[in-house]
Amino acid sequence: MASLIYGTETFEFEDRQLAHVKFVISQKLRRQESFLLSWSYSLALGSGRSSIWLNEHSHLHFRFNGSKPPTLNQVWLERLMTASFSVRGLDLDDCPEPPEQ
Repeated sequence: MASLIYGTETFEFEDRQLAHVKFVISQKLRRQESFLLSWSYSLALGSGRSSIWLNEHSHLHFRFNGSKPPTLNQVWLERLMTASFSVRGLDLDDCPEPPEQ
């Protein structure tokens, strides 16, 4: 599992998913575009949802357990980036990884 550290809060994600989210966050913040990032928790983690507001002043740290970065799926990146421009922001539940083609 990988971690997104936002200020003093730590959120866990699969390494592959967080690598893609990191790319999108980096692109958005590089252009000084603020946005909302949301996701839900599995029943094993007590269910529920979280949302965080991201802007160029956000204190972020990405921590990955794997020693090698995963290959990024271009189609998934495009879907995530497009979703980040929506009124709801980037909701990870709406953007699962598409199958490899």
